[in-house]
Amino acid sequence: MQKPAQKKYYLDTPALRSRLKLKALQSGKLLRDHHSQAVGLLESSGIRPDGIRAHAAKLLTAGAATTSLLLGSPTFVPLAVSLPGSAHNLSISPIDERSNLKKSLSEILPTDIRPLTASEADHISQIIHQLFGIHASSRLEGNSLNTDYGLIGAEQHLPRYPGDSIGQHDALQLAGITPGRGAWGYFARSRGDLTPDLVFKEKYYVAVQTLYLPDWSTRLSYLRDWYKHRKVVVLNPRNGHAVIAVIADSGPAAWTGKQFGGSPEVMDYLRSKDGRQRGPVILFFVDDPDNTVPLGPLEYNLEAGPPLLTAQ
Repeated sequence: MQKPAQKKYYLDTPALRSRLKLKALQSGKLLRDHHSQAVGLLESSGIRPDGIRAHAAKLLTAGAATTSLLLGSPTFVPLAVSLPGSAHNLSISPIDERSNLKKSLSEILPTDIRPLTASEADHISQIIHQLFGIHASSRLEGNSLNTDYGLIGAEQHLPRYPGDSIGQHDALQLAGITPGRGAWGYFARSRGDLTPDLVFKEKYYVAVQTLYLPDWSTRLSYLRDWYKHRKVVVLNPRNGHAVIAVIADSGPAAWTGKQFGGSPEVMDYLRSKDGRQRGPVILFFVDDPDNTVPLGPLEYNLEAGPPLLTAQ
């Protein structure tokens, strides 16, 4: 009698890297908020707060070498180092994050779903930066969508390369896969060219109504490249869930009554569905030229988000 095949598990290193990056972003922000003077002193000495670990490693290496020399000398005198008796807790739970975001948005958003005014959009940009430490806005580099506050609907998986099938996707397979590729083509030329970065881009993608931009046809070559895989943040004002995604498809059509579309992973995390598989969201562009803001749920808790171990 044959033994059942044992499942193999692999570590989702991009997801782990994403959560560690997000944790670092929030820690840096909270360090500045609570210890601005200390940050100022560090920067005046040429030490970036996010480089403290690397700087400390250099000091420890140099200190170890110095110590070995001093220990061999009869004149060695140990120095007393005073350490703070307590430190502030620089972490915030995802529940508090979502609660804060939900409350803040409820004080700004209009009762009807419509494009935000410049004042409303600026206020929300400030909230996003205060809570998450990232720069996001409804207009970036002179470009904007037809709306920044609208209804998002559930989309299917996109084929990532020619011949891709739903069975090749590792989660939410019941959502299905579109018969054709997205508006910006395949993510990779072949399965062998599919990198972890491209896998994440398909997992966390949104569709936006570029087809309704007034200058889409006249500036097609420029705008097509500008919007391709453009990073965005999607906020659900009803529960405070937020996710970082990329633009990878165009739509939905105006007759559907929806303004955005979300991948199965985006919709699953946002929990932005009513009986008609849609819900209100805010969608802003993320200003991230150095690509430091990773895709996925915008939470800083390493225990939250998609599972790091996946069965194969």
